[in-house]
Amino acid sequence: MNLSQRARQLTPSATLATAQKAMELKKTGVDVISLTLGQPDFVTPINIQQAAILSIENGEASFYAPSNGIYPLRQAIIDRIETDHGYRYSLDEVVVSEGAKFGLYALFQVLLDKEDEVIIPVPYWVSYAEQVKLADGTPIFVEAKETNQFKVTVEDLENARTDKTKLVIINSPSNPTGMLYSKHELEAIGNWAVKHNVFIVADEIYGQLIYNGNEFTSMIELSDAIRKQTFIINGVSKSYAMTGWRIGYVLGDKEVIKAINTINSQSISNCGTVSQYAAVEALSGPQVSVETMRKSFEERLNTIYPLVEALPGVSIEKPKSAFYLYPNVRQTMTLCGYDNVTAFVDDLLEEAHVAVVSGEGFGTKDHIRISYATNIETIKKGVERIASFIEKKQK
Repeated sequence: MNLSQRARQLTPSATLATAQKAMELKKTGVDVISLTLGQPDFVTPINIQQAAILSIENGEASFYAPSNGIYPLRQAIIDRIETDHGYRYSLDEVVVSEGAKFGLYALFQVLLDKEDEVIIPVPYWVSYAEQVKLADGTPIFVEAKETNQFKVTVEDLENARTDKTKLVIINSPSNPTGMLYSKHELEAIGNWAVKHNVFIVADEIYGQLIYNGNEFTSMIELSDAIRKQTFIINGVSKSYAMTGWRIGYVLGDKEVIKAINTINSQSISNCGTVSQYAAVEALSGPQVSVETMRKSFEERLNTIYPLVEALPGVSIEKPKSAFYLYPNVRQTMTLCGYDNVTAFVDDLLEEAHVAVVSGEGFGTKDHIRISYATNIETIKKGVERIASFIEKKQK
């Protein structure tokens, strides 16, 4: 079969590929500890489940929904944004998407033409570059230096900017690093974008998962000019333990939102109606479960960080958000006789039965991503196995 050039140029998701390897090994009876997926191990809160069940029982979930999302959900989104960030979007400035991931995909499809450039800080979430390429855009990678907590500066962005630059992606809080831009840093980037008419794609999916007294600033909060230059990507997957429900949303310019709605209408038709009613309850109902889960992730971070920091050769700065560690393992690999991080990760799975994700999937060659979106006992056991693997390889 002759596949299209579009299909041939794509790289599979590194996180999903590693998770699949781990699952296949588990099926053979191997006790695998998977620290791969960015998926909370919590069950969706009961009030959200009950809202979904009610929508089934009263018949609301039985029918097609509007392609831009049911009215109650779009209303709940703008209400939540106003409560959390102090600015009220209009209903025609929000569109519901099949997860935040499809929201990004549709946004790139709407905004990018051939040769349009998108600045992507490295390390980056695995799908950014591939989705840009699917929209015929050109990814321009800019190193976010480890010495600057994996954050880009205006100088970095300006050095990468050309007359073809259309977008810059800012993922704060960050996947894979867990780092967080300050308000001052975001203002500088936002003002640079306004000055040069570069649109900002602000992926804020982890915005409610902030730890140890740190604070999250949304691009929404900075200024009218920056907000008008920004498209917000968010959803209910991470903070509400709803990864399987597939509900995200995009906020921004009315014309762009209308075009994304057209993409929806000709692709997915609409997001699952039952999922949308569940999301209404997530956003408008009690928020106690969000804080309960945030505290649990914070405890896990404070437990796993010193354990990973103590591993031979590891260099790491403590993350402030999300649920990932992104340690530099260059010296660790040298100690163990490796010169390739993916080979190191593959052997860690095959021999120690611990699954983590190679940094190569995120654009770096000296790092691994460890997810702590699982219980503390599993986390400790996983790090113990990594330590034993390193000790064995050093002999």
